[in-house]
Amino acid sequence: MENSKHPVNSGRIAWPKWAVVLACVGGLALWLGAGSVAKTWADPSTPHQPPAEGEKPAEGAASEGQAPATVDPHAKAFAESKYPSAAVCSGCHAQIYDEWASSNHGYASISPMFQKFEQCITVLSQGTVGYFCMRCHNSVGTTLGEDRALPLWKRVPVSREGVTCITCHRVSTMYNKVSGERLIDAGDITQPVRGNSSGAGVDEVVANAEKYGINPTPDASAPGMQIHGKAIKFDQLSQSEFCVSCHQVAVYPGIKLEVVWDQYRASPAFEQGITCQACHMGKVPGVAAGYAKGPVAVIGGKVVNPNREHHNHAFYGPGYPIAHPGIFPHNPRNDTYPIETWLKFDYRAGWGKEDFEEKVASGAVKVSFPKEWEDPNDRDTARQVIEENLKKLEYKRSLRLKVMENGSHIDGPFFDYPPAVGKQLNFHYIVKNVNPGHNMPSGSLGAQPEIWLNVALVGPDGKNIWESGYVDREGDMCDLHSEEVGKGTIPHDDQLVNLQTKFLTTNVKGTDREMFLPINLDVDQLPFIRPSDKPITVLNHPPFIRMEGRSIPPLGQRKAGYFVPKEAMKQAGTYRMSFRMRSRAEPIYFMKFVGSTDEMIQSMNEWMIDMHPYTVEFEVK
Repeated sequence: MENSKHPVNSGRIAWPKWAVVLACVGGLALWLGAGSVAKTWADPSTPHQPPAEGEKPAEGAASEGQAPATVDPHAKAFAESKYPSAAVCSGCHAQIYDEWASSNHGYASISPMFQKFEQCITVLSQGTVGYFCMRCHNSVGTTLGEDRALPLWKRVPVSREGVTCITCHRVSTMYNKVSGERLIDAGDITQPVRGNSSGAGVDEVVANAEKYGINPTPDASAPGMQIHGKAIKFDQLSQSEFCVSCHQVAVYPGIKLEVVWDQYRASPAFEQGITCQACHMGKVPGVAAGYAKGPVAVIGGKVVNPNREHHNHAFYGPGYPIAHPGIFPHNPRNDTYPIETWLKFDYRAGWGKEDFEEKVASGAVKVSFPKEWEDPNDRDTARQVIEENLKKLEYKRSLRLKVMENGSHIDGPFFDYPPAVGKQLNFHYIVKNVNPGHNMPSGSLGAQPEIWLNVALVGPDGKNIWESGYVDREGDMCDLHSEEVGKGTIPHDDQLVNLQTKFLTTNVKGTDREMFLPINLDVDQLPFIRPSDKPITVLNHPPFIRMEGRSIPPLGQRKAGYFVPKEAMKQAGTYRMSFRMRSRAEPIYFMKFVGSTDEMIQSMNEWMIDMHPYTVEFEVK
């Protein structure tokens, strides 16, 4: 499929040599507002177009000739006084801020995929799910009572930070499995924070306020930088139970979308006392190998507690961002331009790069720039910010690859009998989950994270003769969810090994059927998410909805068997068999179901990673 619409290494091709691509990408428009499911996004690669005659502007959009919509200054002032931003914390905790800035926690509220999904669920439930999803993804916005449909640029800045510093460090009550309902204690920056230590370091700094040049009092006019005046030890912050609130979630019908805690609770890691923090905040991504050492804080160039355990706030995991890199990762320089202006900056086209701008200046390239980006100096400044952020995202990609490869292992291929010309070739791989904490894959939405195997065989003449795990033009695996398979333009992959869990629903048409969401869409003309009418403990799942788990449990393994038809084994000589395990956060068919844009799909595919790629050669006689 050389003419793939979205570049995803698609089609039935072979790879004699493999390389894991770590080039960073991002890019795409963010949520514009409530709108309809299919029309809530702006495409930053095209100039802004005014609404068609008779069409209302998107909520939050500026009318022609007016300044962009801004945050209510009163709401902003209140939020900043009661709910400090991570940017404020960065004054003393620069390393932690830098780690968090590109993390999935920092991305939670900005994520365009989350916004699309949340909007879709709201429509399907006729609005009855309320603020359910936002509790975890936008904890401060929930606390402030912001309308769930507000566009990003109408939210107060700290609300856009998703799971920000105070989401965890201003919680003083122990919570367990309550689907994200945790109370953030209000207070300005000088109020106490919760941590996993006694707070002796803070006490020492406060006792020597003049030496450190700090001000621990609520009086902002006093000399020195304001900091929190006390740190209180909060035991649950170091326990896996602290993560439960947002990483074990059951939704309206009673089906579980987040299952990480269930898996962990039944795992060897739980039995051994290994916490979530040990693997996701330690010094080795995905491995309980202890913590790095480092200072608690650096204040005015002075180091506080230099040899404390350092908990990495990158929160290693399989997720990744597909937002415009002028908006994410978090970077104070992002504020150089408003969000709406960033969305019109086509970073993919090379705006602001030296060679591009030279071509524009010489007339070799003609571009109709949006008004906001007509000045080449602005494009140059924006490009500097973009490149800075892309470097951070490239590092995030490397951490993602490490955590995924550290949790898995591949052996093979193993041949059932010696390969021979004119005979069917039977072989298999052993896929191992070496992670002791949870299944592979695990994570959000139960049926969304994808891990599948891609194996290809090249004959002695250098031509691809067989493959499984190939994808269609959109990037979907070629199973029953592929549009091309449905149209008959690409063959169904009968030997596909896919570890993705599926939702199974009972529909009017036939029996159980794989669906995008745990909703019996065929039952009603107007789909509606209804709560279960009986206790789900009776069936262990809602009536007519269940999940078909295909993931590999902790320290478990799976045999992936394949065969190459005898008709393909025509030549004697040296054959090459290539393997890779592929990972993607969202299926493309699901993205299209919730109304994602082409650029969202492109970015999702560009962030796909190949784990354990290798090629073996063998002789066929």
